Amino acid sequence: MSDSVAPATPLPPLPDGGQRLRCADAVTTTPAPGEHYRVVADAVTVPSTVVQPDESSEAQGPTRLFAKWGLHVRAGAAVEVRVAPGWEDRARIGWGPGAVPTTTVQVEACPATSASAAWSVYTGGTWVAKPACVQLVIQSRGRQAEVRLAVGAACDGGT
Repeated sequence: MSDSVAPATPLPPLPDGGQRLRCADAVTTTPAPGEHYRVVADAVTVPSTVVQPDESSEAQGPTRLFAKWGLHVRAGAAVEVRVAPGWEDRARIGWGPGAVPTTTVQVEACPATSASAAWSVYTGGTWVAKPACVQLVIQSRGRQAEVRLAVGAACDGGT
């Protein structure tokens, strides 16, 4: 693999109710994210277009609608994705087997087994109370980035 991959930094303690994903939870690996994704903090991707939610089994609250999208995590990067402060009553996230709605997901650093395994892919997505431009916070390798995710509604100024 590339020697430009920085060593993984440890993840912070997992908050109560958070979800931690292991390397074995990835459904596949890929050499690069798809064209409808953007890289954040050089470690994770989020959709660059509006993701469309469908009704979930919940009638109301932050899990009323669900938008499915795959989380790509760069090989060697330990990542934390969380719902930004102030969004906890409106949105949830979750990936991996039996993904459950939560406000924090952590992914352990996974080694690249080949150049075609530069990104691990986890299935899941985002739950929302109603279509919105959801704020997420991503931490990896000592970096923190805030990102807007268009779930059923475009974000002002684009996605």
